Amino acid sequence: MQNVTTFCIALMVATAAIAATPEKDGPDLLVIDNGAVKVGIDRTMGAAITWLSWKDYPQNAVNLHDPGRLVQQSYYAGRPRDRTDEGQSEDWSPWRWNPIQGGGVGSWARVTCFEKLDPTTLSSETIPKLWDMPSEEAAAVLIQATSFEPGMPHVLVVRNQIICRRNDGDPWGPAIRIPQEVPACYFTRGFDSFESYLGGGRWRRENASPGPPWGKARPPKKAVACFNKKGHGVAVFSPGSDGTWNFGPHGQALSDGPQDGPCVHVAPISRVLLGPKSTYAYRYWLVVGRKPQIAAALDDLESKYAEERGVVANPHPISPN
Repeated sequence: MQNVTTFCIALMVATAAIAATPEKDGPDLLVIDNGAVKVGIDRTMGAAITWLSWKDYPQNAVNLHDPGRLVQQSYYAGRPRDRTDEGQSEDWSPWRWNPIQGGGVGSWARVTCFEKLDPTTLSSETIPKLWDMPSEEAAAVLIQATSFEPGMPHVLVVRNQIICRRNDGDPWGPAIRIPQEVPACYFTRGFDSFESYLGGGRWRRENASPGPPWGKARPPKKAVACFNKKGHGVAVFSPGSDGTWNFGPHGQALSDGPQDGPCVHVAPISRVLLGPKSTYAYRYWLVVGRKPQIAAALDDLESKYAEERGVVANPHPISPN
């Protein structure tokens, strides 16, 4: 079952690239800006992170091509189901229970809370859509808090949480321990040089052909960065990840356009048991800048948070399947 889910995660962006982007109002952006980094969430895009820029890179680094991109929450649970008779996309059948913060294949998600709590913190709650359906809300709530890491102006900390509200005994069945993206990140295509951080200022180049299938990396410090040709970079630090990360470019054409089809992808992976009534919370960090600056920040973060893990409440028994 793990291989099926890993393939599904890899497949999502390929078909999304040829799908029509659903219409929406907007943008409706809330931002925080400390003078070094600017980050924003968009009400019309599920309150996912849709803007990331910094002093030396003032344009947006986030890919916004469709609801499956962005920097966002995405979860998988239960068994795959064929629901084509209910309108399920044939490209995504059979499919697991897969709530997406941005939305489904034909629609954007609904936001129920959208606040700037103070000059350094954004807060949101979203009713996600099931990815495989044109416009079906998932029985879940996604909560997100985005802020600056104290004392580290080039570092963002994001706390994500899913509250599952499925019915017991629903057709997706009981929990199965399967890979989750913690989180799913899509940046503009120019950030196509990938490196795992090894600590102490050392890096390891990671190579991947345009995917999916994605490249696989096992970063020992739970951090992977993507750099552009001018040396600007974004690193993802996810201490709760527990294995192989997905990464790589999509599409051949280099592009800095947030709305363009080509993009790059980084996704830390953690195997999590999500049942119909589970709650799961985790944190991750985004670090921006040039390589020496990113390395110093990652060393600091690793010294503070290396042992942090995601927390699951109310897991259900593992499915015998």
